[in-house]
Amino acid sequence: MREIIKDKAVVNDDWTLMHLAEAETPEAVTVPTGKLIVPLAVWEAQRSKLRERTEIGVWIASHERPEVLKEDVKKLSVIAVDFPKFSDGRGFSIAYNLRHRLGYTGELRAIGDVLRDQMFYMQRVGFNAFATRPDRSIHEALKGLFDFSEAYQAAWDRKLPLFRRVERGQKATQG
Repeated sequence: MREIIKDKAVVNDDWTLMHLAEAETPEAVTVPTGKLIVPLAVWEAQRSKLRERTEIGVWIASHERPEVLKEDVKKLSVIAVDFPKFSDGRGFSIAYNLRHRLGYTGELRAIGDVLRDQMFYMQRVGFNAFATRPDRSIHEALKGLFDFSEAYQAAWDRKLPLFRRVERGQKATQG
């Protein structure tokens, strides 16, 4: 069983990520039972059937818009965002929109070309789960969440900027 990072710990991944084969269409593909994360196109084509399932997730490609899930975010157990290559930063905006604008509170998973160097920043915009590249050590990647001890800006993981979190002493009075 594959391992992922979830809530800052390495855990077994009991979800299966579904991909369409070249000849399959979102409308006609058979969605198997079990804990499954389906492509957004399959969710849109088969929404009425899939909404009845309790353990279903959706993955969003970097060129797709998360707003199409606004009516479904409370229903979905997991939403995954694909990073097709490490230099494609659109997934950061998708995560931000899911958390801040659509109010998604479930598991938000980064998939694809997920590298240690970006994980600290991914968690700052709302990701709490990471499926790292299979050619990299997941335990090394986990350390990426702790690369920095403090962040100056407010973000999803810390609502107040540093200057609001630090207590300052009184100025010494001269007398």
